[in-house]
Amino acid sequence: MSFRNFPMVPRVVFGRGCFNQLDEILTPQRKSEKAPFIYIVDDVFKGNDWLISRIPLHHNDKIIYVSASEEPKTSYVDGYRDDIVAEFDEIPSGIIGIGGGTMLDYAKAVALMLTNPGSSADYQGWDLVKNEGVYHVGIPTISGTGAEVSRTTVLTGPERKLGMNSDYTPFDQVILDPELTKDVPTNQWFYTGMDCYIHCIESLTGTYLNAFSESYGEKSLGLCREVYLEKETRDEDAQDKLMMASWHGGMSIAYSQVGVAHAMSYGLSYLLGTKHGIGNCIVFDQLEEFYPEGVAEFKQMVKKHNIDIPKGLCANLTDKEFDIMIDVSLSLVPLWENALGKDWQQTITREKLRAMYEKM
Repeated sequence: MSFRNFPMVPRVVFGRGCFNQLDEILTPQRKSEKAPFIYIVDDVFKGNDWLISRIPLHHNDKIIYVSASEEPKTSYVDGYRDDIVAEFDEIPSGIIGIGGGTMLDYAKAVALMLTNPGSSADYQGWDLVKNEGVYHVGIPTISGTGAEVSRTTVLTGPERKLGMNSDYTPFDQVILDPELTKDVPTNQWFYTGMDCYIHCIESLTGTYLNAFSESYGEKSLGLCREVYLEKETRDEDAQDKLMMASWHGGMSIAYSQVGVAHAMSYGLSYLLGTKHGIGNCIVFDQLEEFYPEGVAEFKQMVKKHNIDIPKGLCANLTDKEFDIMIDVSLSLVPLWENALGKDWQQTITREKLRAMYEKM
């Protein structure tokens, strides 16, 4: 039996206002005055002086504003890489992602593609990346995805939605400043936080479960319950706890795997462009058969926070479109295996998946 030798984020700083330490953290990493730091920032922050004025820009450092309205695409990763290579004489000193899972995944992917040839689509899968990326930093401004701690960067490519899972993917540095999450709209706060909750349910009920994964998953689940069921307000304590729930939820998956909700939401996302957090909620809402207790608790949270879970996404799809979603979903073998065991294909047929998608 061979066990995975899992890489972890080597440096992390946590605390309200710790974003202000960014300059002192980055300065020792600068290779030269011609090797810039490139900031990939959610364009929702464009013109937000409270955040943008604190990004330390020296020499030829640059901010690239990116929309989070679409899930990350391999074509965009390749484009950002090509633009950076064309504009600067030297490889950047580092890539810093500031935003939600989309920005963090772009930062990881661009950092890897600056040192690996070809297209990012060539590296969708497990352990295909050959060269260490440039120094990369993750600064989440919303909590739940676990992207700040994961060894993947999930991309939609020409043929599939799948991550660049590798030992070179995790960030070299993460800055956890819960204050940065204070203005997240309620629906987004819920959808993204549920990504974390669903990570925990899928990890804790899966066949890949072990004590390492379980210890993180249980802690994360407890924090999610506190934030979404027990607390009445989104106060500073809730911001702090949800940020740590996301971290622990990401760590839980690191040594296990997700399950049915993620396998199916990838199909929705690939075909319809459904954002990951809301896609997970749409799918999970229909998964009583697989996660009865988790779905019942999820429905309690939805009711408590008066959240709208969209319905009817698949109402007018063609047979061909259903087949595309089913193909994407069935290709995610480790997720199904974690959820249902080695014989998962006896339960999950194309017809079964079609019937499940039709409910969404």
